[in-house]
Amino acid sequence: MILELQAVPLYLSEMAPPRYRGAINNGFQFSIGIGALSANLINYGTEKIKGGWGWRISLALAAVPATILTLGAVFLPETPNSLIQLTDDTERAKLMLQRVRGTEDVQAELDDLIKASSISKTVEHPFKKIIKRKYRPQLVMAIAIPFFQQVTGINVIAFYAPILFRTIGLGESASLMSSVVTGIVGTGSTFISMLVVDKLGRRALFIFGGVQMLVSQIMVGGIMAAQLGDHGGIGGGYAYVVLILICIYVAGFSWSWGPLGWLVPSEIFPLEIRSAGQSIVVAVSFLFTFIVAQTFLAMLCHFKSGIFFFFGGWVVVMTAFVYYFLPETKNTPIEKMDRVWREHGFWNKIVGEMDEQTKIEAA
Repeated sequence: MILELQAVPLYLSEMAPPRYRGAINNGFQFSIGIGALSANLINYGTEKIKGGWGWRISLALAAVPATILTLGAVFLPETPNSLIQLTDDTERAKLMLQRVRGTEDVQAELDDLIKASSISKTVEHPFKKIIKRKYRPQLVMAIAIPFFQQVTGINVIAFYAPILFRTIGLGESASLMSSVVTGIVGTGSTFISMLVVDKLGRRALFIFGGVQMLVSQIMVGGIMAAQLGDHGGIGGGYAYVVLILICIYVAGFSWSWGPLGWLVPSEIFPLEIRSAGQSIVVAVSFLFTFIVAQTFLAMLCHFKSGIFFFFGGWVVVMTAFVYYFLPETKNTPIEKMDRVWREHGFWNKIVGEMDEQTKIEAA
């Protein structure tokens, strides 16, 4: 899974045309959503098998997609970037670029790839390089975006949905079916994100999704604070109201921070630090996934309904972060992505000053 998260978003961003990069890259999260939904359906079905051995079927079926992924990877071509960087075969890279772009007019993009490759070959230690001031915006995003993605609270739903739904009064089978419902909502919302991300842009989806998640979290927390006692569950139809609100929350995440949390980092790194940057993204994501998973049950016991206000507070912070610090990256070729930082009001003060210093030193 770690290698998949490291390689797949970068591979898709390098292969996709700039105007369709968001849709194609979001297909990665869409496929993950289909997998999670399939797993929830299998768990719901095997839970009903008598004898308590249904979990073995559920676990064994995980080998099926793993086999498909392994066999499919054999037939994947190298990206034009990789062909230039690893083999210096510019003619082969040009043919591949023409193939994936659907046109023979690729010389300008090929020249950008060759230039980026020549720069990357001068970098011996990309992890030392990425901490330099020139790459400060990319480093901040490599840490902040996966961190914020995990503290939205989505893993509360993904990991502990059955426990959470049983806490609010739904039975065991009903709680598993509720996980299926949220999985359907999440997968459908990610598909919507694929359709609109290259039209509306990354920032708009981030901000809209953040507001949607915040409102639903506040309402869920309020209902649970008013209705859920220290013992027992929510009475009447409140449990189903909470389920609907959680579906609204999942929808907000699934067309914003879910897919865009992988899309944006995969398209902002220049070639010389691309692998190092994506490694940091994956490491931060897994670190905070682990922390949230290990602490959620304790937080649920201590915070009770307040846990939704806790994660809602983080949603406020991350939405403000996007508004003030994340430039729009749609339709920008990844080899020319440095210009979005120079045109941004805040980051231009950092990278712009760096450019001026470089010109002075060159003179």
